[in-house]
Amino acid sequence: MKEKLMYVNMLKEGYTVDYIKKHFGINDTQLKVMWTRYQREGLSGLEDRSTAKQNAPETKLAAIHDFMEKKLTLAEVCLKYDIDKSSIQRWKAKYAKEGIYAFIKSEEQLLMGRPKKKKPEEMTELERLRYENECLRTENALLKKVRALVEEREARMREIGRKPSEN
Repeated sequence: MKEKLMYVNMLKEGYTVDYIKKHFGINDTQLKVMWTRYQREGLSGLEDRSTAKQNAPETKLAAIHDFMEKKLTLAEVCLKYDIDKSSIQRWKAKYAKEGIYAFIKSEEQLLMGRPKKKKPEEMTELERLRYENECLRTENALLKKVRALVEEREARMREIGRKPSEN
């Protein structure tokens, strides 16, 4: 907040965006967005924003649409949706690569989380067999790991001239 206020005061005093960008390393789009928010909302425009609304798939798609189809500038989209420049660029790249489903799929997965485990009596036979198969695979992997550790320990014991334990 302190830095943002410093940049805004410099702009009020007549320093150019290029001067501030060059001397402080701040992105010009961020600076323009910051200045516009300050002019609109005063000091509250410089406060950090909540990301819950910004991360909704509808918001992401609307921002991308405005930027790519309506040809709004990056600064205009940042202000309109209250989103930082890097987020829009990241969403644009993801949209170009995977399309609309990139946002819907990831949001659904975030909302759904891990499915709840069913009790054995609630499972179909196929689900029960798959669950049992998964348990057996896990047990098998664990036993292989234990065997490898025991063999490694016995090899170390032989190297130093001791007999491995009988246990």
